[in-house]
Parts: sequence; structure tokens; C-alpha cells
Amino acid sequence: MKILVFGSGGVGGYYGARLQQVGHEVVFVARGAHAAAMRSKGLQIQSAAGDAQLQVKVVEKPEPADLILVAVKLWDTEATAKAIAPVVNVKTSVISLQNGVDKDDVLTAAVGAEQVVGGVTHIGAVIAEPGVIAHTGKLARVTVGELTGGTSERVERIAAAFKEAGVEVKVSDDMRRTTWEKFCFLTAFSGLTSLTRRPIGQIRENPSTRALLLAALHEAILVARAEGATLLETFEQQTVTQFDGVAPAMMSSMSQDLLLGSRLELPWLSGAVVRRAAKHGIPVPSHRAIQAALILYEQGA
Repeated sequence: MKILVFGSGGVGGYYGARLQQVGHEVVFVARGAHAAAMRSKGLQIQSAAGDAQLQVKVVEKPEPADLILVAVKLWDTEATAKAIAPVVNVKTSVISLQNGVDKDDVLTAAVGAEQVVGGVTHIGAVIAEPGVIAHTGKLARVTVGELTGGTSERVERIAAAFKEAGVEVKVSDDMRRTTWEKFCFLTAFSGLTSLTRRPIGQIRENPSTRALLLAALHEAILVARAEGATLLETFEQQTVTQFDGVAPAMMSSMSQDLLLGSRLELPWLSGAVVRRAAKHGIPVPSHRAIQAALILYEQGA
């Protein structure tokens, strides 16, 4: 396949590199110092799953592709959707590996619902320096499925490409539920690692911060169900177990952005919980506290 990666940071850079390693034609959309380093020195992956050094094609404007991976920060979703719209045709599949629960709506409005495939990823990866992606731990999992439910030939083809690239892959027959499951996990994880400026290991071991982490998770689950997500009754306990199994040094991308003085995805994470909870009259004091504590940092330093 020809694959266009729009957003070549930790997530896009890592997956794009792995897909190129197994023979796919990958084109990276990138700008600034990271793009310059990728052009001059190539793209380097530092990972317990295997290091890599690749010469890559970097462009500033999107070009036609069989598959477009969207991995930009959430505030860039609308601009990205408008940018890729002219190069999307009936044979193009667009999949977002972003956070949040609004991303697919934005993409479908721009390129058409029939071109968008649902996607969720679990990975810890950041730009360590321009041209270098650092992957924390070995977790790199992608879940794909049709937004309307079920699977399809194109979903199976995308899943096979990731699997061939050494990525753990799941195919979901209910992407709405899958997307909300990731969102519930992430809002609590991002909120607490950002609020405390500490990794998950310290948060889960301290009784006070653990209680706030679990309260934030519970609130997000209440909102998800009110929004129509068919979460399993066992989901909450499964997510607590997931928190306890994450590498102790893991921090969210939002907490890393906070420490760097960069813009935050807060409005699309805890902010989204607060907005959606208000529609249903659901109290979410933990997420209101997270939002209030971080809102002055929302635009970065």
C-alpha cells in the first residue's frame, strides 16, 4: 500500500516507520525541525521492540494514498481534515489514531463517512529529539473496525499491514465502544499524570492519588454510557487492572506536553468529559478539578 502519515510525531512516526520497514510506500507529512532532521538524517526509532534507522520521504502537503493515517494533536484535526480532503478518493481509507471521541466526526464531515475507518491505538511514543522517535516499553497496539460496526475487506487489509509490521492488532465489531473505552482510560490517565507531573507507578501506589485516578475513570464511564457507548459491566475493573499493569514509568503525552510547556489536549479530554456530562446532568467533580487545575496551561508556555 501507499500510506500517507499526517502527523509524524511519536505515534505517526513510529507506525509509519514500522510499515515502511516491511515494504509499504510511506510518505510522512511533517514540518519544522523534525521534518528537516528526517530529510537530512532519516528517521530513527529507539524501541525495546527493535531500533531502526530509515531514509524516509517527507512532504509538507498531502498527496494521494491508499491509506491515510491521521496522528496529529487534536487541535489540528479540523485543519488536517481540510488538508487531506482534496487527495481522498473512493479508493482511499482514512484512519485516525488520535485521542478523543470527536475525531471521527470531524474527518467524516470533511471526506465522507464511507472513507473513514475507525481506529484506536495504545502506545507510548514521543519525539525524543528532531528525527528521533522514542518508544516506551513494548506496547504498540492498534484496533481497527468500521465506524458503523463490524469488519470489512479494507479493515482486514489494514489490520494485516499492521500485523506484518510487528504491531499488535485487534479488529473491533463495535468501534464506538472501543473508542469510548480508550477515552475513559486516557482521560483518567492523562488527567492524573498531568495534574501530579508524576508517572503512573507513583500515582497508583499512593492512596490519595489512586482514589482520584479511579474516581476520574468512574466519571468518564458514566458519561460514556449516557452517550450511548455499550461498555461491558466488567470494563471498569478491567481498566483498573490495566492501570496496575502499565509500566511504572509511563506518563501520558499530555503530561509530557505540560512539562515541555507545549499546548495541551485538555479541552478534548477532561474538558470533553465536563462538556458531555453537563448535557446529561452527571456530576464529574474529578474532571472539573483536573480541568480547573490545568486550564491556565492549556495554550502552553
